[in-house]
Amino acid sequence: MDSLEEKMFMFMDEQYNYYSNESELHRSVEDLWWENNSDSDDSPERNLYWESQVALLQEILERYHLSGSKLRGEVGRIIKEIKASDFCSCLKPYSSDCTTCLRRRVVTGLCDRGFSTNLCISKWGTTKKFPGGCHEYIEVIASTSTRKKQIHFLIELELREQFQIAKACENYHKLVSCLPEFYVGKPEYLTAIVRVMCNAAKKSMKEKKMHVGPWRKSSFMQMKWSGFNQTCNSKKSSGTLTTYPLAQPSESYLRISGAPTPVVVT
Repeated sequence: MDSLEEKMFMFMDEQYNYYSNESELHRSVEDLWWENNSDSDDSPERNLYWESQVALLQEILERYHLSGSKLRGEVGRIIKEIKASDFCSCLKPYSSDCTTCLRRRVVTGLCDRGFSTNLCISKWGTTKKFPGGCHEYIEVIASTSTRKKQIHFLIELELREQFQIAKACENYHKLVSCLPEFYVGKPEYLTAIVRVMCNAAKKSMKEKKMHVGPWRKSSFMQMKWSGFNQTCNSKKSSGTLTTYPLAQPSESYLRISGAPTPVVVT
């Protein structure tokens, strides 16, 4: 019998499966549906939709908080320590908001605490569906007290910023405010969050009669944490930043490696 967690993800997969392999015809039909089903601000259908999205997101976040609590606590303490210092080394005008330097310092801090840590970059080229781009994130390879196998945790320091929309409706802003400031957890929970938020973003932008860009779609957002076009391995090192060229000249990845033996994170 499937566990409650497995059933939840099966439900979400069914609800949002059009994001995985959507075709041009599917998008056209879907856009037409949104145009013909734009609810008024006080309609029961609209209120029910936003209430259901809040409930679904809260359920995902509740399950997200059940694992990785030790790692999450360490990341929180590291970020607090870093922000209390002059941590930016790239001489940007607004160094207090330099996420690039913050990300590297967090990786170094995790390595110093014995976590096997990689600084990763996902990179993808321009296609007919999506613009090209790249995105940095942190990966920790760890074990838990109940499992012997290695488990991968993703760390995204700008989770809320990924879903900010300036002219979004109030309900969408409330949904964004439910998100943690930074994400430290298993990839599958991040995927579930992305699906909910991208669906809500589309609803909000349709209500505001705004164009929904391809970079707002779930399939595009998930590429940011896919590790696409790279491999991140962990080995013992001094915790210094190293650049590794890949087979194709347009692809590269950055890595900071920590301890070779994963630590318990729960």
